Parts: sequence; structure tokens; C-alpha cells
Amino acid sequence: MEALIGQEYEDLRESVRAIAEEKIAPFAHDVDAQSRYPKEAHDALIATNLFAAHIPDLYGGEGADALATVIIIEEIARVCGSSSLIPAVNKLGSVPVILAGTEEQKAHYLPLLAKGGGFSYCLSESEAGSDAAAMKTRAVKNGENWVLTGSKKWISNAGESAFYTVLASTDPTLGAKGITAFVVEATDHGISFGAPERKMGFKGSPTREVYLDNVEIPDSRRLGAVGEGFAIAMRTLDHTRITIAAQALGIAQGAFDVANKYAHERSQFKHPLFDFQSIQFMLADMAMNIAAARTLTYSAAVKSERGEKDLTFYSAASKCFASDVAMRVTTDAVQILGGYGYVSDYPVERMMRDAKLTQIYEGTNQIQRIVMARHLDDL
Repeated sequence: MEALIGQEYEDLRESVRAIAEEKIAPFAHDVDAQSRYPKEAHDALIATNLFAAHIPDLYGGEGADALATVIIIEEIARVCGSSSLIPAVNKLGSVPVILAGTEEQKAHYLPLLAKGGGFSYCLSESEAGSDAAAMKTRAVKNGENWVLTGSKKWISNAGESAFYTVLASTDPTLGAKGITAFVVEATDHGISFGAPERKMGFKGSPTREVYLDNVEIPDSRRLGAVGEGFAIAMRTLDHTRITIAAQALGIAQGAFDVANKYAHERSQFKHPLFDFQSIQFMLADMAMNIAAARTLTYSAAVKSERGEKDLTFYSAASKCFASDVAMRVTTDAVQILGGYGYVSDYPVERMMRDAKLTQIYEGTNQIQRIVMARHLDDL
């Protein structure tokens, strides 16, 4: 990849990989087994300025571009999917501020995030998943303030984050054009969080419902114009679906690394598993698909940074392809390890469980294919 992306990015990869191996990997098994927030990763990412590296240096961040952010998330996901959601969620929650916030909003929230505040994204609801425009959460004007009422479902790192980008309907008669974006703070009166969901994977990243019970906030917390929220949300996903591709890519790479090493060390019929052509073919297909997913994901990241017109297609394509690859690769990794792949002595069963979610959140892969089909003319 050095010839494709340059030495600077490969140096970044080596640096993040070393941190991930030393500070995050040793706790990945316990984080999953105990369904606990990866505090060790949280602290390590803050200490190394990787917690929200995408924040411009003007606001106290590292100013990591889209490709650098992808590499950071990829390398963390390679050892622990739950931990990779920390920088991924922070980007998802804060991109609306970066895209649509005023200078005052950016100057206030982005430095707090860079220091470890955490920023979650509240779009989905119980009855509004893929059909986000069907949301019921309301925001009603009260003088110079807004009063938010409703609930948001499937919110990653809810209860851990200090800030929440919340999409709410300000005019239900207008559908998607009646949705507005706001920033809600964890300390606001009326916000509360449900119990963590009991999930198949990503057990270390708490997923909770967010309840908004007459949360009153000033108009200065509104992002963009009234009615612009849905457009902001969709523009946000154009940039952040690529981080899910990166996450899937890292999980796939981690599973491949384990399976490849095992195939060379494990003997059957007096031969290493790797000597059998069926295993060679499986590993070759895994490596080929990971390489293809990486190239597509990195291309999408470059397009994100440049704001190219075909970004929507490429972001959807990278997320869809990389997550499908992650599911296939982790499944094959479990198969190569046999019985050992099915128990938690090895991490591939965890990686397989984690990989499944990458096909679902930030838009299911069926939705991604619809998005791609609608943007074929942009190519």
C-alpha cells in the first residue's frame, strides 16, 4: 500500500498498530466477555490524540484527513471492534457540527471533543430506522429556545458521550424537509438513557436508547437552518459510512491474520493446514477480498476529503463491500480454525459477531445498494 498512499500514511499505520497492540488488544477479550466499555482504549486514545483525530488542529485536534482517520479506525478494529467505535462514533456525532455549525459552535464543541468529551449521533428511532424521515421526536419553539421530546434508538456510546447530535421534527407536515438538527448535552435537564442493549457483537460499545423529556435548549444549539436537518444527516453519512468500511476492513484483517497464522502452525495428517490446497484457496480469497476492500475504502476516503461529486456512490459502495467482505472473511476464519474458531480461546468468533453489525448500521447494505443505484450517473 505504500506505493498507493505514501510513506506518511504507512508510518501512521505502524504507530497506531503499536498502540493498539500494546494498549487495546490485551483487554479486547475481557471487554467483550464482560460487555464493558473499553476504558483502557478510551484513555489510550485520549493520551495519543487519537480519540477524535479528525478534529482540525485549529480546535485542538490532530487535523487527520479522511484517509488518516480511516487508517486509525482500521488498525484499532483489527484488534478490538468495540474500541474502534470510539473514534468512529466521535466522527459521526461531530461531522454535523463541522459541516453545518457556526464558528461559535465549532469553537465551543470541537475542542471539548478533542479533549475526550465524546459525541454521539441520534437519528434512528424505534419506528424510524431505514426510513429516518418517519421520526417522531419533536422540537417545538418556545420563545428563543427549543423543547425536544421523544426518544432515539440504537445510539452508540450513549451514556458515555458528553454531546449528542439529535435530529428532530420541527414541522411534521413537511416530512424530511421538516427535520432540524440540534446539539444536546448529557447534562441537560430531561435527557436520560435506557439500559444497554444485549447485543450479538460490539459488546464493549454501549448501545442505549436516549430519552428526551421536554429537554429545553437555546436556539444557539441548532445546527444549520430550520428544516435542513435531514440534508445534514445525509451529508454526514456520505463521510462517515467510510469509517464503517474502515472498521469492517480492520475486523477482516484481524481475522485473516489469526487464520493465516493458525494454518501455518496447526498440523493435521502430519502436515500444516496450509499445505492443503483447500485452505490455501480460502486464505487467498480472503486476502484478495481484503485488498479490494482496502483499495475501495481508501479511494472513498480521498473522495471524502476532496468533496468529489461521486462521493455518495463511493461511500455507500465502500461500506457495503467492506462489510460484506468482513462477514465472509470472519466466517471463513472460524471455519479454518474449526472447533477452536467456535470458542472464545481465539478472537475470530468475536470478530465474526462484530462483523455482522457492519452490514447493518449507518444504513443496511440493502439501503447502500439503493443509494448506489440512485447515484450511478455521478460516476
